[in-house]
Amino acid sequence: METQNLKKRETNFEFLRVIAMFMVVILHYLSQADALLQLGIPKSGVSVFATAIESLCIVAVNVWVLISGYFLSKSGFKLSRIIQLICEVFFYTILISVVMMITGIYVVNDRDSFYKTIQYFFPIESEHYWFATSYVLMYVFAPILNAGVKNLTRKQLKASILGLLLWFCFIKSFIPVLFVTDHYGYDFGWFLCVYLIAAYIRKYNVTLFYSAKKSALVYLISCVIIFAMTMIFHEINLSRGGFVYYSQVPYHYNYIFTLTGALGIFSFFRFYKMRDNLFAKIIRYIAPLTFGVYLLHQHIEIRDRWIIWLQNMIGEIPRYSVFLFAWHMLRCVLIVFCAGLFVDWVRMVIFEYIARTLHDTKLFTWIRKMDKELC
Repeated sequence: METQNLKKRETNFEFLRVIAMFMVVILHYLSQADALLQLGIPKSGVSVFATAIESLCIVAVNVWVLISGYFLSKSGFKLSRIIQLICEVFFYTILISVVMMITGIYVVNDRDSFYKTIQYFFPIESEHYWFATSYVLMYVFAPILNAGVKNLTRKQLKASILGLLLWFCFIKSFIPVLFVTDHYGYDFGWFLCVYLIAAYIRKYNVTLFYSAKKSALVYLISCVIIFAMTMIFHEINLSRGGFVYYSQVPYHYNYIFTLTGALGIFSFFRFYKMRDNLFAKIIRYIAPLTFGVYLLHQHIEIRDRWIIWLQNMIGEIPRYSVFLFAWHMLRCVLIVFCAGLFVDWVRMVIFEYIARTLHDTKLFTWIRKMDKELC
């Protein structure tokens, strides 16, 4: 019975993981479609709608890190997992680039060939994908963080988290000045902070917001505040000028209400009971493939082009009707999401074949040995 309950709880989080990646694709669509509010330009129905949707989805990255930290903080360190993550990144950076060159979509020229080669073969160091870089580094730091979580007292761990939040989150959320050390949450430093929050929740079984209803309310209120702040500063800037930097702060990953929104939806899914039916089985199957959705559509040669390709398929982005814009967005996001799942399924099949073929080799035997020793 306990195993079944654990399986259902994990399905809840896997469902949240799928939702988070779907949100990420929506965020990238809104950005690539140039549909959001812009300073100095009067708002339109579409730009207000797009900004509202972004407010609902901006929690996605923090949610993803919370899920990872919640489970990684309790599991042993595995060298194989880090190697697999890095290999996944290389699969996309190199293979997709080769395919695009073969098909003629991307042509290497002398001006950018050296720098592009560096980005392909050193994707983590060059931040080919900023998220993948931060995510891999978070995995590398995980055993150190886990040791700290295990050995620190509750008071010490809480103090450490509050100190990190003060540095990364609280100050920048209220001071309308751009600090040199603030990277808007687009770095592994913020990921480590969110990781520790998730580890603290897991270790002490902290009940956030007391119920599913209150958790959902925290998420919605946080999103409403983000949206309202953006609208207010947009209007102030339009009429009087100023707040050029601070008007963008509500959409930073380390903004306080972006964090509370992520904690709200994360807490909701801790309470949410999901039936173990066909839908749950589908979710458990596709959830491990969602990282590939990100790696595909954010490939350096694809991230600025996929919206153009989709417009050639289903038409230009409607900018005069909220309903038509929403319908266009939904179709584009679904196409990108499903294409990413399919490509990563192919990647998974290839990786599983390689793992079976090389299972008894010295390298794979050594990796399994290291996994046991490091756990």
